[in-house]
Amino acid sequence: MTTKKGLKLVDRDEAGIDTAFRADVLDGLSQEQKAIPARWLYDDAGSQLFEDITQLPEYYPTRAETEILQERGNEFAELIGRGRAVVEFGSGSSVKTPLLLSSIDPSAYVPLDISGDFLRAAAADLAAKFPGLPVHPVEADFMREVELPAEVSGVRKLGFFPGSTIGNMVARTAVDLLRSMRETLGVGAQLLIGMDLIKDEDVLIAAYDDAAGVTAEFNYNLIRRINRELDGDIPLEVLSHEARWNDDYARVEMHLVAGEAAEFSVDGRRFSMQAGDTLHTENSHKFNRRTSNMLLLAGGWEPRARWLDGKGRFSLILAEAKPPRSAP
Repeated sequence: MTTKKGLKLVDRDEAGIDTAFRADVLDGLSQEQKAIPARWLYDDAGSQLFEDITQLPEYYPTRAETEILQERGNEFAELIGRGRAVVEFGSGSSVKTPLLLSSIDPSAYVPLDISGDFLRAAAADLAAKFPGLPVHPVEADFMREVELPAEVSGVRKLGFFPGSTIGNMVARTAVDLLRSMRETLGVGAQLLIGMDLIKDEDVLIAAYDDAAGVTAEFNYNLIRRINRELDGDIPLEVLSHEARWNDDYARVEMHLVAGEAAEFSVDGRRFSMQAGDTLHTENSHKFNRRTSNMLLLAGGWEPRARWLDGKGRFSLILAEAKPPRSAP
């Protein structure tokens, strides 16, 4: 396997701080409803905590999606074909990726992730499993259009976006991301994307508020990261993790709730929270067939096939980037 240290496409200042991280945190803490985009949960520690979450008994999405990848490989191979460069958005530890790569015989693998050390370690692990497959890790914020390595510039591409990460975004942001993916991959590319499905509220809440408290630690880690990287003094001890089902928006929300009034500083700016105020850290939207298709179409992707796990909990959808059209 050909491996590379990986391109770095994250903007950092002289102190090594991700400038987008600073901007999002300061803007989010300034709002009446404090909120920080969920992608900042995934530093190295957060990425590892999320991998721990995927092993929890309450967290069904990983098992359901893995089941689909294990059982539908022949169908993937027929519809996707051989020789595509697989571009995985937010690759994490790439646990599911070998199942896909084994099915479709790709020409290259390009993992994209904002957590550089985690990305390169995962790429090295995958290298051992697929000798001879070129791997080109790219450290990048995939929320924006990404310049892919020159080695895959003329190759047909398959985007891979598992885990229902698209559900972390409000509709406007999700559509922007899908359009950005389309620009990154090009017309004629395919996208294999995971989308979690609407189901019983108790099942959903348990998946984001597990009995062992791992998801709470994942949420708290964001505060530790802010305090460490942005010279913050947010009092973690006054905050508690809470998962909520918002039926109007068909999503589970993660919040950090202030148990008492608190004042704190981040990057030299002062902020405050009153008792009962929350910091909204993550959404996890859930879909049905119509809403998932509509979202993909709005982002420039035409759905071609859809697979569910045996219990109907989770979906994997294959879509294609067709030439743009404005009429029937």
